[in-house]
Amino acid sequence: MMTIFQINDTDNVAVAVEAVSKGTAVTAAGQTIRVRDDIPAGHKIALRDIAQGEDIVKYGFPIGTAEYDIPCGAWVHTHNVQSKLGTILDYTYEPEKAERAELTGGPRYEFQGYRRPDGTAGIRNEVWIIPTVGCVNGIARAIETAAQPFRTAHIDGIYAYSHPHGCSQLGDDQLYTQKMLSGLIHNPNAGAVLVLGLGCENNQIELMKDVIGDYDPDRVKFLVCQDVEDEIAAGTAIVKDLCGYASQYKRQACDTSLLTIGLKCGGSDGLSGITANPLVGEISNRLIAAGGTSILTEVPEMFGAETLLMNRARNGVVFRKTVTLINQFKEYFMSYGEKINENPSPGNKAGGITTLEDKSLGCVQKGGRAIVEDVLAYGDRATAKGLNLLQAPGNDLVAANALAASGANLVLFTTGRGTPFACPVPTIKIASNSRLAGYKRNWIDFNAGTIAEGEEKGAAADRLFRYILDVASGRTHAKSEALDKHELAIFKNGVTL
Repeated sequence: MMTIFQINDTDNVAVAVEAVSKGTAVTAAGQTIRVRDDIPAGHKIALRDIAQGEDIVKYGFPIGTAEYDIPCGAWVHTHNVQSKLGTILDYTYEPEKAERAELTGGPRYEFQGYRRPDGTAGIRNEVWIIPTVGCVNGIARAIETAAQPFRTAHIDGIYAYSHPHGCSQLGDDQLYTQKMLSGLIHNPNAGAVLVLGLGCENNQIELMKDVIGDYDPDRVKFLVCQDVEDEIAAGTAIVKDLCGYASQYKRQACDTSLLTIGLKCGGSDGLSGITANPLVGEISNRLIAAGGTSILTEVPEMFGAETLLMNRARNGVVFRKTVTLINQFKEYFMSYGEKINENPSPGNKAGGITTLEDKSLGCVQKGGRAIVEDVLAYGDRATAKGLNLLQAPGNDLVAANALAASGANLVLFTTGRGTPFACPVPTIKIASNSRLAGYKRNWIDFNAGTIAEGEEKGAAADRLFRYILDVASGRTHAKSEALDKHELAIFKNGVTL
């Protein structure tokens, strides 16, 4: 195992792959350096003297400036680095400066999935109960319990989802709720759906239908609890019928062009941008080359790396949509008097992430090298094959749920700290370091830390892609699928009446 790792030849810092004690001699960039401080694993060490005000360079790009003079061999972190972010910017479309690739004609793969009449494919065949309003959460769970005898061998589960929204909401807040729920209703992992309303809520079922758009009335059914005497009995009878409909679907060979994967990270550390995130970027590249779709989100964690994505836009239209995506989210922060660079989180900092630019430059690597084909508003469903950007915050639960609503069959979630959360679609947890993978075996599905120990990224990608196809085919399950996935997290930005 290497002790420290310089990511780009132009970097003036390197990352400690393992903890390094003060006084240790380490080698990077063709030189031997005497370490001046104890450097935790994942944290940065100065490769040369860095003057006050000079850029700290990692991944070949500035991640901030030196707050004080930093001598060679010193620990480089929040105590001596400050972010350069903080304003709304003007951007110019410069595709010639981007590392972008037309990813086509790659090897074809297959998974055993559920083909749907609309041309999509699911990797699970579940019956979902989705409430329009939080008031009926308990009724939805009661219907889920009562309907279990109607589950067949071809149904992977019957699940009721819960959320606290759908009433006393105005404007965009209500629209966010409607779009989020409508996106889940259309997700191909759901073989059939019961939409459960109360009757007096703001989010009336007739309003929801306007947002849902076209749907198959045999697959999607509705119940207003105030309109029936016994809503649990009525709902259970409907789910019984829906189970009969969903049971017609059987697993069959599906081309990976039908697979949509969400890309997300959380609880990152200093190795995330060296191991797990580039690995997921390679998976995204392979999927897109095979005709599939990936969706990258966490807009605040694009700040500081946004031009890398903007210059990969397919054309000027997509470029302008990306600019709007970034600047509107900055304006959202500023409208509450918050700093644009308030990220990273305490866990990120403990893992070695110093500034938002540091986190963002590692985060966007999950998008690989593909051209950006489209930019989606929160709750929009992906229709363009290839790499899509999605409007959603960095919050793990909100972003993962947004990916599911946009049509992701599964989510690849990289982490250096670990997290047990689940969302409506299988969420594969990928550790950036071997310590975490060994310590939290009940959370982690795949160890990318082997890359820091010498495994070639291509070989790790081969293993991970095979695992993804196994999960998609139902031959195995992500660890998160054994945990409770009933709670939805929906973006909110407004008053509650």
